[in-house]
Amino acid sequence: MTPSQSSSTGQDIRTAEVGETAWTDAFAAKSEDAFGSAFAEDVVLEATALLKPLHGRTNVQTSMGAASNYYTSLAFTHEATNGDRTYIEWEATGASGVRFSGVTVLTRNEAGLIRHISISHRPLAAVLEFSAEMYQRTKGKIQEGHFRPND
Repeated sequence: MTPSQSSSTGQDIRTAEVGETAWTDAFAAKSEDAFGSAFAEDVVLEATALLKPLHGRTNVQTSMGAASNYYTSLAFTHEATNGDRTYIEWEATGASGVRFSGVTVLTRNEAGLIRHISISHRPLAAVLEFSAEMYQRTKGKIQEGHFRPND
């Protein structure tokens, strides 16, 4: 499908290489504040690395700031937008050298702010390591029970 083609449902789907967005800029800045400006107050984060969803701008901001500092490299490889959703594929390397890939889905509200984030990481070994590392990096900053403690 080429940029701005219609899907079989008749909806306009735009695809392109990832450009400069608030999401990718926030990862580059490695800053909680940079993420917060893109989020709705009631944003929800669901991810394969989470035991249960995170709710609220402050919690999600803290988590995303910690995650952006965990990665030693992160490349956004493809992006597609359909209505209020943006799908972003990415590849990353963690602090220990583990390699990841994944897909992030951002859903925006009427004001254009991100109201829901769904992040799928792979492979499983990398997900488990990442979740344990995030547990350590967010300990005392968000309520425990969201990330997997290191066994």
